Amino acid sequence: MKRHQSFRRILIPVACALAVVVAATSATAAPAKPSARHKPEPFTVPERFPGLLLQKFLAGPMTGVEEIVFAVRVPGRDHWYVTFGNYSDYSEYAQRGGFKKEDGVHWGYAEGGRLCRLNLKTGALKVVFEDPKGGVRDPQLHYDGKKILFSYRKGGTHPFHLCEINIDGTGLRQLTDGTDDDIEPAYCPDGSIVFCSSRCRRFVNCWYTRVATLYRCDGDGKNVRCLSSNNDHDNTPWVLPDGRVLYMRWEYVDRSQVHFHHLWTMNPDGTGQTVYYGNMTGGIAMLDAKPIPGSEKVVVAWSPGHGRPEHLGPVATVDPQFGPDDPKAVRIVSKTGEWKDPYAFSENCFLVAHARGLCVMDGEGNAELVYRLPDSDSQFQCHEPRPLTARPRERVVAPRTSLAQETGTLILQDIYQGRNMAGVKRGDIKKLLVLQQLPKPINFSGGMEPLTIGGSFTLAEIVGEAPVEPDGSAHIEVPALRSLFFVALDKDDLAVKRMHSFVTLQPGERAGCVGCHEHRTLAAPPRPQSLMAMSKPPAPVKPISDVPSVLDFPRDIQPILNRHCVSCHNPDKREGGVDLCGDKTAMYSISYWTMQTRGLVNDARNVPYANRAPYSYGSAASRLLKLMDGSHYGAKPTDLERKTTRLWIETSATYPGTYASLGCGSYYPNLPTSAMRQRCGKCHWDDVKDKKGHEYETLVINSAHGRALEPLANIERPEKAYMLLAPLAKEAGGLGLCKEATFKDKNDPLYQYILAALRNAHDQLMAGKRFDMAGFRPNQHYIREMQRFGFLPKDLAPDAPVNIYATDRAYWNSFYYKPPPKLAER
Repeated sequence: MKRHQSFRRILIPVACALAVVVAATSATAAPAKPSARHKPEPFTVPERFPGLLLQKFLAGPMTGVEEIVFAVRVPGRDHWYVTFGNYSDYSEYAQRGGFKKEDGVHWGYAEGGRLCRLNLKTGALKVVFEDPKGGVRDPQLHYDGKKILFSYRKGGTHPFHLCEINIDGTGLRQLTDGTDDDIEPAYCPDGSIVFCSSRCRRFVNCWYTRVATLYRCDGDGKNVRCLSSNNDHDNTPWVLPDGRVLYMRWEYVDRSQVHFHHLWTMNPDGTGQTVYYGNMTGGIAMLDAKPIPGSEKVVVAWSPGHGRPEHLGPVATVDPQFGPDDPKAVRIVSKTGEWKDPYAFSENCFLVAHARGLCVMDGEGNAELVYRLPDSDSQFQCHEPRPLTARPRERVVAPRTSLAQETGTLILQDIYQGRNMAGVKRGDIKKLLVLQQLPKPINFSGGMEPLTIGGSFTLAEIVGEAPVEPDGSAHIEVPALRSLFFVALDKDDLAVKRMHSFVTLQPGERAGCVGCHEHRTLAAPPRPQSLMAMSKPPAPVKPISDVPSVLDFPRDIQPILNRHCVSCHNPDKREGGVDLCGDKTAMYSISYWTMQTRGLVNDARNVPYANRAPYSYGSAASRLLKLMDGSHYGAKPTDLERKTTRLWIETSATYPGTYASLGCGSYYPNLPTSAMRQRCGKCHWDDVKDKKGHEYETLVINSAHGRALEPLANIERPEKAYMLLAPLAKEAGGLGLCKEATFKDKNDPLYQYILAALRNAHDQLMAGKRFDMAGFRPNQHYIREMQRFGFLPKDLAPDAPVNIYATDRAYWNSFYYKPPPKLAER
């Protein structure tokens, strides 16, 4: 193989004068000494190589392991998942987290990588493969121990592809291709490969970067097929001895975006997706999990919080015998939290990576350095150490799919069986509302704006409804490969319970569940007779034809408010202190803000828990529907209008119904806050805390609007802004709500200053538009990604109109499973 001499580096094993580096030729090197700039090591550095702990392991659990293989590359410097692909925009986050700007975008990977072998008995090291401008990651040995599967990004290109290479560095073969990234592959015992891929063509719901989800392919890279419909990342798949694939799934359906990245399993064909551990355990990213030989346990990188870069965290073990929710299942092994990529030989023997090298670790967390990169390689780190040995194949799980079908079948035994179902009587639940999470083709922040105010990060689509039998059973035919979640409805179509996760079925798969949030450690209770739902064929999900499947507040809800509410609740009248007009604020509208600040809707919010009490959120807990039943001064929308409003609430009560709204359409007025403080501070200046608990002073209006200023600033009709009308004397046309009129007339200089700021924001709005305005055009980044994904023409003119709803629809439809033509003909 041709060597890149410019990239040839000396890689030094620890504390061993006899160590040799074998690259193109063999050479000896002096031992590396710890740099004075390093903080104390979390491992011992042996005087001789191999060290005492490694010697003990080589004579015990690691018997027969003479060499290991690992990757060397530059670590990511953003979230743990930003190690490939591009950022969405040119923000400070893209500039700070990305390594270069090329082809019009910032990229989340660094250049330079190599694949190495280290002899654990002699310290001899071989560079199997290297590319000074490329990327090398995720090695795994084949079952025969003769070739290595890994992810490789060729220098001068952007995507990672799956490749194989012989352990001596010969026979490099690329398996997959295309414009997307294929990473973290694992051999399966049936000859296939599971891997994570950005072929899913979506962005993180709460960040600026691309997503990778689970796919499979044949051993030669052909017949690639999607296995996961996740909106966010799947990571680090690995096959368990029983043939299931263990992996990390990060997902959030109307719950906290930063708490739930836990362990799941599936079969190699994608069937049987179910939680392994942690769906109710927030605040940990559970990554790099692998089986521990001789036990039922797995070892895992227990990366704290939202996860640290490169999966750093303590080494932990998880015992599944306690079930998926019990904290006793977890044991922290390591003494510190700076570890990654653990590999287990036994419960008392681990191979682990650290920012400063590779170590072995025992079951008490004692670690010994095995290999260290020299200080001259300070920008690089070692990753993913694996033993260079043959290994037995795991159990082969027979395929359970029928790829000629577009649907799967879901069986629910008893919806009344489950946790937190107090007060729900048998027969109360009549049907299931079936929803699906919709992926994002782009994203521009760590928040949910402008989709919601503190609520969901994604749009939800109405798939339809399905019946629940009197005995609580259901038998449903659902579309395959969708991120489906359910809302249990009563006789009045109000929400009883809501699912805060999602289920995916493969084509032709039959799956079942015991109940609603049932205990996973309990078997299904015996039934005196067969399930009522099983006495008939599966019921297809019935579409709801008279309501848009993706609801849009300005388009679908505001007209209802205009017809029935705005005559009394407008800027001039404000009955009850409520304004429901659709005038635009900086990012949302007056009425949308009112939905939140007056508690008119309960959309489950963005919180770090789920499985809430029955009837405590959604349509059943939303005052807006009660106010629409005719009891509120005769305001009674039609049945269809109430249905539309109810379904808008159930689909997370979002403001836009399009992702083209992201990253644009916001126009904040430059208000004279210093002058406003001087005039209004006596009543409206206070100490507040940000999300991290830091206090600061700001102008606040303790009113029906809460403490937010945006709903007070009407930028569509600036003269109707509450921040102008409330302090303006009644004689001058204001509301006169201050004890003494702050503005006696409209000639007051501060009134004029605020009005000018609002008018300037208005002018920006009229020029730049918002998603619900005629002439709106998405920002350049949405257009670029939709062009890359094939849903907008490459030669789209700069002034060409874009039908945003049709473009989103085409994008979402592209993920709907369609049988391959040859299978569909059967």
